Amino acid sequence: MSLPWTRWYPRFATQALLAQGAVLALVVGVGFALTAVLLRAELEQQYQQRALTIARAVAADRTVAGYVAVGKPSPDVRRRTEAVRMRTGALFVSVADNRGVRYAHIDPTHAGRAGTVTREVLRGREVVAIEHGTLGTSARGRVPLRDDEGAVVGEVVVGISATAIDDRLSHLLRAAMGFMAGTLLLGVAGVAVLTRRLKVQTLGLEPRDLADLVRGREAVLHGIDEGVLAIDQDNRISVCNDAAARLLGTSPAPGTELGRAGLPVGLRELTEGRRPARGVLVTTTDRTLVVSATPVSTGERDLGLVVTMRDRTELDQVARELDVMRALSDALRAQSHEYTNRLHTIFGLLRLGHHGEAEAYLAELIDDPLAVEHGDGGRLRDPYIQGVLAAKNATASERGVHLRLSDESFVPSQLTAPLDVVTILGNLLDNAIAAAAEGERRPAWVEVSLVAQADSLDMIVADSGDGVLEDLRDTLFEPGITTNADEEQPHGIGLALARQLTRRHGGDLKLAGTGGTECGAVFVATLPGVLGSAGESATLAEPAEDESVPALAKESW
Repeated sequence: MSLPWTRWYPRFATQALLAQGAVLALVVGVGFALTAVLLRAELEQQYQQRALTIARAVAADRTVAGYVAVGKPSPDVRRRTEAVRMRTGALFVSVADNRGVRYAHIDPTHAGRAGTVTREVLRGREVVAIEHGTLGTSARGRVPLRDDEGAVVGEVVVGISATAIDDRLSHLLRAAMGFMAGTLLLGVAGVAVLTRRLKVQTLGLEPRDLADLVRGREAVLHGIDEGVLAIDQDNRISVCNDAAARLLGTSPAPGTELGRAGLPVGLRELTEGRRPARGVLVTTTDRTLVVSATPVSTGERDLGLVVTMRDRTELDQVARELDVMRALSDALRAQSHEYTNRLHTIFGLLRLGHHGEAEAYLAELIDDPLAVEHGDGGRLRDPYIQGVLAAKNATASERGVHLRLSDESFVPSQLTAPLDVVTILGNLLDNAIAAAAEGERRPAWVEVSLVAQADSLDMIVADSGDGVLEDLRDTLFEPGITTNADEEQPHGIGLALARQLTRRHGGDLKLAGTGGTECGAVFVATLPGVLGSAGESATLAEPAEDESVPALAKESW
């Protein structure tokens, strides 16, 4: 059975207070003991020097030296030494000749008696020491007594009681003890304040709670699908979770400078600006990210910036698939409606006997370059391309724009990446139709050229619009940049997405020309590896390289 107090564990703040208080008490105690030892040694040395000084003064009295030199004890020597002892507060002042006969002593009965003489003194040296005698422990100074010729004729011994040393030491230690006690109290108070501040800063959490909090933070940051990037006040990355590293394609270590982290241009500009943002689209090499940035501060102190990012690529892919299916559905409805009207027209002409007009009408339908072509003689054999062209043709007709296919267009095989190709072509056609409809040239038109080069596909889209403004040409492919004047419709991502998709396939999308005399903007997209095997007929029918660009597009270059 465990005792009750064995189950008590003090809080970390209490442990810190006790530990630091114990350290302070130990340091103060050791310091006090060291001070006492040093003070005693210093006082002993001082009192020894004091005794030596008194002895020197007595030895300098020529009357005392004269009596000792002639070997004649005299009461006058005792009177003189006793007067010195009384003035200085010494324990005793003793004078003896070189034979040890005492001429003056604190005890009159010792006068004239023989005693011991220190050999070092007889050799002319001064001696100081702490000695024990009949009068107790004392600090003593011994000085040679010389005659007029300078010969050593005796010695003068002065002793100062150790009680005086102890009294002085006690006085100094009491003062030191008061100072150290105040220092200890002040230190404990400072530790208490520091401990309380530590408790406030840690929100009262214990170390084990902080450890659990850190483990939980790591688990949350690295367990969610949303990318988190934290940047401190010095523009250094402090946190980059696994999702952020996966979305960005790089994993900068904590402490990496923002400019050296290899972040996408749009994300770097957003973080360097330190401005709040929500739902900003940023494109990387193969992804479209939805980024939010939140500055973090406590009071007036700037703590940095927290950036969260979500992958919109999969959502865009689903949306593109839906757009393709919707385009195909719209194309089928438009064709169904158009074919019904054509059949009614042909039926009416035949019923009324206008056979010549019916034949001319059928010939005109066959010559339509955007009509769905079948068989080996068809120039566009991919159903996705046929569908998107048919859908965009209907859209262009509604806006008064004539959509035409260049004579050089030739796609003899089916697409291996129809979703990406249709997305790129659809975005380019949407922009071109809008530009042609809003432009000043009439009639408004859009010309598209689709040319297969082995397994690559070159797409060129030209329009009759007014072209791209000069100040937008360098930033045209960045997210949020648009030439669309319709503020109610979402825009600013089509060209950026199209370029991202072309570069994903190893190609590129460029603005080849704008604002010419014959046409407006000309966009050229190159997509390597998006066509399957075309077979023998494709090889025979493949146009020459210099015929892969429509004449109208060439003129605009």
